[in-house]
Amino acid sequence: MPEYAGHAEEIVELEVEARGLLNVSLSRRQLQAFEVYAGLLIDWNARSNLTAITKPGDIAVKHFLDSLTCLLAMGTSPNAGRLIDVGSGAGFPGLPIKIACPQLRVTLVESTRKKVEFCQRVVENLGLKDVEVIHGRGEEVGHWDTHREAYDWAVARAVATLPVLVEYLLPFARVGGLAIAQKGETGLAEAHAAEAGLRILGGRIRQLVPVHLPRVAETRYLVVMEKEAATPLDYARRPGIPAKRPLGSVD
Repeated sequence: MPEYAGHAEEIVELEVEARGLLNVSLSRRQLQAFEVYAGLLIDWNARSNLTAITKPGDIAVKHFLDSLTCLLAMGTSPNAGRLIDVGSGAGFPGLPIKIACPQLRVTLVESTRKKVEFCQRVVENLGLKDVEVIHGRGEEVGHWDTHREAYDWAVARAVATLPVLVEYLLPFARVGGLAIAQKGETGLAEAHAAEAGLRILGGRIRQLVPVHLPRVAETRYLVVMEKEAATPLDYARRPGIPAKRPLGSVD
């Protein structure tokens, strides 16, 4: 039995907070899926060090609820479309969004094999349909024909600073689509620093959405970027270059 069993009160709290903060109603089946997900995360983390967040209450808020806050920018119940999560880690934010919005087609991109294997296990155990887990670098996958400018939403959490992250995300978003970066207190400053790079990539800042999670002191932000024009084919540059030389930076 998953180690998370016996902590159903945290999942009940997730249901309450999702409804109050996000106006999202989670069914019993969806809540059970989150409980299984949490159990797998705790079990695998004891062997594979997937995350520093291991307490059941923290998993519910800092992983699951935090991931679901992307719906504030996507619309609370998107019932169609494609979403890609770049640098997904243990599946955040992509898999919680998929659980809450089962009609979405979701792709996870992750470069660490053990995290890819964990995400695949979650997908299998929960019986999630229309989920693809790719072992690869975002800079490379963004050039694949089947993924380039093919997504309504490109999302990421805790991957890189925004001037770097925009080069990972924008090649995936279709023209008219959105890139959503989950950021902490530095979100406002990072958004300003990323504006020059966004112009090169065909995007612009659409809005910054403040997020207040329960029992989390800092204000978090969704940096929401709109794709206005096609991204030049030269981008993303080869792996490692965006982090070394962010677009718009002064050498």
